[in-house]
Amino acid sequence: MTIDLKFATVVYPPSPTEFSMRLRSLPIALFVLASPLAITLSAQQQRPMSFMDVQEMRTAAAPAVSPDGKWMLYTLTTPDWKAAKRQSDLYLVSMKDGLPSTRQLTFTKDKDEGPARWVSDAGFVFSSNRDAATGAAAATPAAGGRGGAGGGNQLYHMRTDGGEARKITDVAGGVGQFAVTRDNKWLVYASGRAEATQLWGIPANALETPRRLDAKFGVKIRNAVEPRVHLYMLDLVSRSSKRLTNDVNYSVSGFTISDDAKYVGFNATRDDRYWRGTLEERDAADLYLLDVATAKVERLTNNLEIPEGPLSFSPDGKWIAYSTPEDGKFMHLEKTYLRALAGGQWRKLGAGYDGPVTPGWWGDDSKTIYSREGIKATTQVVAIDVATGKVRPVTSVKGSVTAARDEVSNALVMTYTDPKTPSSYYTVPTIDQISDRAKWIRLTDANPQVSQMALGDESEITWKSNDGTSVGGVLLKPVGYVLGQKYPLIVSIHGGPAAADELTFNGGYGAQVYAGAGYMVLMPNYRASTNYGDTFKTETQGDYFTKGYQDIMTGVDYLIAQGMVDANQMGVLGWSAGGHYSNWIETHTTRFKAISSGAGVANWVSMYGQSDTQRLRQWYLGDKMFFEGNEYENWWKQSPIATVKNAKTPMMIHVVDGDPRVPRPQSEEMHMALKRVGVPTEFFVYPGTTHGIPEARDQYTKSMSEFDWMEKWVRGKPVSFDWKELLKTVDTPTPRIQP
Repeated sequence: MTIDLKFATVVYPPSPTEFSMRLRSLPIALFVLASPLAITLSAQQQRPMSFMDVQEMRTAAAPAVSPDGKWMLYTLTTPDWKAAKRQSDLYLVSMKDGLPSTRQLTFTKDKDEGPARWVSDAGFVFSSNRDAATGAAAATPAAGGRGGAGGGNQLYHMRTDGGEARKITDVAGGVGQFAVTRDNKWLVYASGRAEATQLWGIPANALETPRRLDAKFGVKIRNAVEPRVHLYMLDLVSRSSKRLTNDVNYSVSGFTISDDAKYVGFNATRDDRYWRGTLEERDAADLYLLDVATAKVERLTNNLEIPEGPLSFSPDGKWIAYSTPEDGKFMHLEKTYLRALAGGQWRKLGAGYDGPVTPGWWGDDSKTIYSREGIKATTQVVAIDVATGKVRPVTSVKGSVTAARDEVSNALVMTYTDPKTPSSYYTVPTIDQISDRAKWIRLTDANPQVSQMALGDESEITWKSNDGTSVGGVLLKPVGYVLGQKYPLIVSIHGGPAAADELTFNGGYGAQVYAGAGYMVLMPNYRASTNYGDTFKTETQGDYFTKGYQDIMTGVDYLIAQGMVDANQMGVLGWSAGGHYSNWIETHTTRFKAISSGAGVANWVSMYGQSDTQRLRQWYLGDKMFFEGNEYENWWKQSPIATVKNAKTPMMIHVVDGDPRVPRPQSEEMHMALKRVGVPTEFFVYPGTTHGIPEARDQYTKSMSEFDWMEKWVRGKPVSFDWKELLKTVDTPTPRIQP
């Protein structure tokens, strides 16, 4: 976030993205670590990767580049398996000297430090709970923590050239999100409980929520009426505020500020309870342009059910751009639309390019927009010519690369990963050097212990499906692969389905662990996946499974025909859409020996009302409701449970108890149906209220039980899941890996 010298434009409650790092287009969290260069071990000295190795991976986040572009701060989070928690500290690295210059700045054992924001070339402010009571939650108060005076997270000032951190806030309830003005003269922060977070003022009706919860009225009302969210301008000198938006028909959901701070582009959702609390709430938002001086608001779009990205301003102040599905067609690939800031017609960029085109960040001359886009089994940096709308690749890596430009220093920060390299930060002096790997300066080294692990070789493959369509995917060969030998196969199906498996480190639900155990792993990018063009992504509408199922099965047939796979030793696993397909495979073939399904659908009709996403499901199933005409039969025949009488394959089922996306009743239905038809089945329910498994120990439980399921049924080994083995990992603490 950048804030103008004289005023701060804020949204109440503060938008999480507005207080995020000012680097645009980078993923939020990466597996990275600053360390000396790892020593390469011979194959004989290396060991297979384990699921405990996966849990021990450290994560880095919140990169922050100094105003002069010479340094980068980031947080490094280290897991403590025995204590069942994670702990974060701050690190510093030179943008010129790279990895060898890395220095740890904070040293805590049970507290969390970061994120950080620069206030000068040698000083920064960071958030920490170092003074909170021992055992206090590390979550920021604005995310739900409480705390008393001086409790929770507070802000501290520290210099990079030495000295102790100095506490600069002592706020009751702690500090949540915070930002520093572009001129480094002002610090803006949010404070208070989640329902009463303050930047300047609190809507009176918002005060009832904490009172209600304190009084033990804990009922949750679906799509409840909420206070409208609006934009305010806060003068940091006079401390006076001014409300900038007043329309009672919408609530502001996010915003961006032009470089000269004269304009604010914001997204606003319709004040309609139908959309509240659903995944598609963003689809009901439209884009607006605010002139700060006059407070005049121009509505830029009016596209119900069509999502639009945030407004992007060119550095020269002449252009605005945003992304949305091409020609306003729901679920189709996004294109960038551009027009003059002063007004005029919108112009489509990337019209002839069969891939998404989204505005990431602008070149200095405002003639080029850079973005990261998925291309088959990779992610590349691409450039969009503003004048012609043409798209050209900037990189051509066999992996995944992203790039972002810091808004203040203009420094470039990249992330890169491939099958043998966990994600790491890099930089280059200029944008034209991104395409030259020799010019990259490495800033972090991803978990050095990876050099001790024997990893399988991974590659992109293609095959023909039943209808002649070329289908792609990722193939991971077992460690020590021998040409001509047949191996047991795991088909690892990604979620989405609008997603794709790529050439990244340890994809596919811990695929390298299976490779280390002697399995071949196929990660198919079946029909409805991204990265393969608009038709490939959308042609399954109205028939969710048929083409995707054929794509997966022909991929298996291809490997068998190549003499690589033992057709009598095959298993399937997946989560979310991968769980949907696992359930469909269960009821449509007996070719596999074992299946593990996570958060999968059983019955589309019942899930429509249970899930937090309805419009998307409707589109996938044909865009008509199940109660219209003869549509009930169409929805039912696309439900795996409709053909459960055909099920024969032993199946393990996993779900999070409070999953809002694919709720637990779907797994209950599938599990009970399998029991009734006599199929061996196990059902694991994990605590939480998220679509994925939130806690590390539960993630480990899922991985280990799933692996044992495959070993038992695919390979016929006399193994079964044993809690004693998991408890041993708690009794014996794992050693901390030193940078």
